[in-house]
Amino acid sequence: MSTVTPGVRARRRTIGLLLCAFVLGAVSSLAWGQAWPGRPVRLIVPAPPGSAPDFLSRTVGAKLTEMWGQPILVDNVVGASGHIGTERVAKATPDGYTLLFNTIGPIAVNINLFDKLPFDPIKDFVPITLVAKTPNIVCVNPNLPVKSIAELVAYVKQNPGKIRYGSAGNGTTPHLSGELFNVMTGSSIVHIPYKSSAQMTTDAISGQVELIFHNAPVVLPHVKSGSLRGLAITSSKRHDSVPDLPTMVEAGIGDYEVTAWFGILAPTGTPAGVISKVHADVVKVLAMNDVKERFVTQIAEPVGNTPEEFGAFIRSETAKWAKVVKQSKAKVD
Repeated sequence: MSTVTPGVRARRRTIGLLLCAFVLGAVSSLAWGQAWPGRPVRLIVPAPPGSAPDFLSRTVGAKLTEMWGQPILVDNVVGASGHIGTERVAKATPDGYTLLFNTIGPIAVNINLFDKLPFDPIKDFVPITLVAKTPNIVCVNPNLPVKSIAELVAYVKQNPGKIRYGSAGNGTTPHLSGELFNVMTGSSIVHIPYKSSAQMTTDAISGQVELIFHNAPVVLPHVKSGSLRGLAITSSKRHDSVPDLPTMVEAGIGDYEVTAWFGILAPTGTPAGVISKVHADVVKVLAMNDVKERFVTQIAEPVGNTPEEFGAFIRSETAKWAKVVKQSKAKVD
């Protein structure tokens, strides 16, 4: 005769059902992840064509298209300091078919700069990997009578409130680079935000603005052609592509360092199997020699860290720029 009580049998059935559900869920998740992607993947880039994130996202996207056998559709969704494209991903169905290739501004800066965002940079996204870092180059219109950072600082102080610097929008590294310059040099250059980096660069070349701090991949051709005069690079060390450009530290600006960065994120709720696959395959892409060569020619350093490392990096960058925004009293123009 069985001595198992009805209560024990009920508990055993419950445990058995839970174990079955767990196993089936794990198998289903694995199978689903292996089947993904079964159709084109949309990669939203909240930056215009011709920009650094556009170049990098298309380089990575082309390789993933080959690996996955499905098109990676790079979609440039610009406007509102990157908020429109970022919000679109935050509200997308978290099925892995809409991913975000974003920059420092919407993810780590604007939460400190704007009173309210249409998304939560931490809660609404799952970090996948930091793709690349790139410095800015400090450039002036060739007609400006300065050939070094020291001369620029002196000229700005002789002309307070008259020297304008362009940015690709509020919260971008070109914007914060200028604010940090003001804080560290006691200057008063005036921020002029643009809707696109292309328009900003064009106006710097024509002299509509005298100064820009812009992503190296975008302005490097103009520096080499002479249509813009490069004064310094904002990284911690010089770069082989522009060996004559000193760092801002070498130019005498304290511990000035600004790095633009670009990473891939997914909407919160995206299956873990998809996150793992995207991360693993992007890391493979970044290790390819031809990809590394393309990045190097654009002064972009490939990274490919883990989702956990990327998340920690985002938090550290958010804290760093919160201090800069507070010290500079930067505002939305």
